[in-house]
Amino acid sequence: EVQLQASGGGLVQTGGSLRLSCVTSGFSFDDSAIAWFRQVPGKEREGISCVSGTGGAPWYEDSVKGRFTISSDNGENTVYLQMNGLEPEDTAVYYCAADLGRCSFLRSAYRFWGKGTQVTVSS
Repeated sequence: EVQLQASGGGLVQTGGSLRLSCVTSGFSFDDSAIAWFRQVPGKEREGISCVSGTGGAPWYEDSVKGRFTISSDNGENTVYLQMNGLEPEDTAVYYCAADLGRCSFLRSAYRFWGKGTQVTVSS
């Protein structure tokens, strides 16, 4: 059974940092893409970063480039999202998602999702 569990959200001030974790089980990192999405009430869930075990550079959505860094610890089956320089616009529920294959920012590309973790950035 594939399971993903996201954690690490919280309340920070503008300019602060958080590190999200996505602990996974039930599938191989080597064959999979693991992505972070975020969603604000009333808006579509958007992909913001992705790492693929099949190779290639990590993906970042333009608004987070240079501020967020995705990494993976294959031994711990965990993917991290280090978020620096947080802005109020980053306030959202953050989700991790996984599936076989390459990175994508399409929500439909991922069958497996963790429960979200709330990130709130105060101004």
